[in-house]
Amino acid sequence: MRKILFLFAGTLVSGSLLAGGLVTNTNQSALYTRLQSRNASTSVDAVYYNPAGLGKLGSGFYASVSNQTIGQTRSILNNYSYLTGTPKEYIGTVSAPLFPSVYAAFKTGKLAFSLGVNPIGGGGGAAYEDGLPSFEMPISELVPLTFANGFGTTAYSTDIYFKGSSTYFGFQANVTYAINNMISVAAGIRMVTAKNTYSGYMRDISINPNYPAFGTKYNGSMNLASDFFTDGSTTMTALATGATAYVAGLQPIITGGGGSVLLSNGTIVGLTSAQITQIQTIMGAAGQTTAQIGGATIAYAQAVLGAAAPVFTATSATLGGYAAATQDVEVEAEQTGFGYSPVVSVNISPIDMLNIAIKYEFKTKLELTTSLIDNKGGGVFTEGQKTIADMPALLAAGIEFKPIDKLMLTASMEYFFDKDVDYDGSETVNLNMIDKNLMFVSLGGEFKVNDQLRVSAGWGGSFTGVNADYQNDQRFSANTTSFGGGFGYRLMDMLDLNIGGQYTVNKEASKSLTRLTPITETYNKNTWIVAIGLDLYFGL
Repeated sequence: MRKILFLFAGTLVSGSLLAGGLVTNTNQSALYTRLQSRNASTSVDAVYYNPAGLGKLGSGFYASVSNQTIGQTRSILNNYSYLTGTPKEYIGTVSAPLFPSVYAAFKTGKLAFSLGVNPIGGGGGAAYEDGLPSFEMPISELVPLTFANGFGTTAYSTDIYFKGSSTYFGFQANVTYAINNMISVAAGIRMVTAKNTYSGYMRDISINPNYPAFGTKYNGSMNLASDFFTDGSTTMTALATGATAYVAGLQPIITGGGGSVLLSNGTIVGLTSAQITQIQTIMGAAGQTTAQIGGATIAYAQAVLGAAAPVFTATSATLGGYAAATQDVEVEAEQTGFGYSPVVSVNISPIDMLNIAIKYEFKTKLELTTSLIDNKGGGVFTEGQKTIADMPALLAAGIEFKPIDKLMLTASMEYFFDKDVDYDGSETVNLNMIDKNLMFVSLGGEFKVNDQLRVSAGWGGSFTGVNADYQNDQRFSANTTSFGGGFGYRLMDMLDLNIGGQYTVNKEASKSLTRLTPITETYNKNTWIVAIGLDLYFGL
């Protein structure tokens, strides 16, 4: 039962919120939202997508400020037979009203210097009003487990809530050098600051045992499970104490030759009527039938009590463990850390109408340290606990092609080196959750209606490489399909407005697992986004 607490240590809030890899966001500008493909950008968002592409800018100062408002719905369907209302669907809502990206670049001669700030991972908060299957399944098992032990339980209830949030901000600085009109190169460094927060509880775990031996209130009505198990543990301890005492107390009678006397006639060898009743009660609790108790000799009664005493003691300990595991649990914790990642890129323009870019981001090593709020670790988190949360290396490439002045076509690819990352959060255990590295590909097009207005649309798709060991109700990955569109409008010579929208659907994923019975768990999610941004330019 104690395992029900470990769900709080999941990673459902630390993955990527929209486009990109398992833990990396690549939706980093309003231009991206409406085009879906920016890896060969030579605009100011190239600070993130293609730092070497800044070498194509004219001399001057460039800046971009954009925000994306993102909503996501996650669905987990679980058909475990002991869940109330099985198959049961658990809905999680993720909200990120603020998902900002800020870029600045200064180009002079052949050099460009740039800075960028964006949510490189996470970026939202996930709330599960009814918890998750991994919360509820162990609680639901109280019914068959206690029923099988003769406690007559047929129902359970509980109050569960979980919310987590994650913010991984990237702070990136680049230097770009234009070797000539055809080739530019860039090198940069990104610092990632990470913060995950966890807040939740499991309260009022209740069952309906029909077992008045532990108290008259346990007559089939709903009661706190911790109360029932506590009372049961107390009762079993008392039975063990009584059995042990009577084993010793009956020995002088047996030594004196009274072992063959019927227990029911024990008053003739010195037992009181109350003592006889107590011994018979303990024998009944040990499983003896009325006939066996009625025909029991004092020697037989002693043997039964001697065998029952350690069983009562063990049962008391078991029930005490259940009592501890069904107490209310509350968690308020946060994890923080930071890491660094070098970034290198090259941009090639063999002809005026064609631009090609390649970028490599090195692996970001992240170690998160846990801090408890009001010492609420819930038996899972401990103050100062370390968790590995590395972000994988990334190889990105892109092409922009302008067959005519009014039309721009673009394609992008990202390849995440997930197999080099232990996504279980531990340096010492590698569960081999990744069969192949994730790839994301996208296509986009923009048409220039006139000097002010440009319209665009795009498509993107990810191809995941996780296996069943990665999938659970706290994190899951499947192939995705995204569609985006929008427009850009030139407000004035040095100011552009970009507005875009996007919708992403996941291919349904599932996993088979077994607890007391086989289970199929099905995962799904969909995401929408609305973005707005302003790009500014001040020429020298």
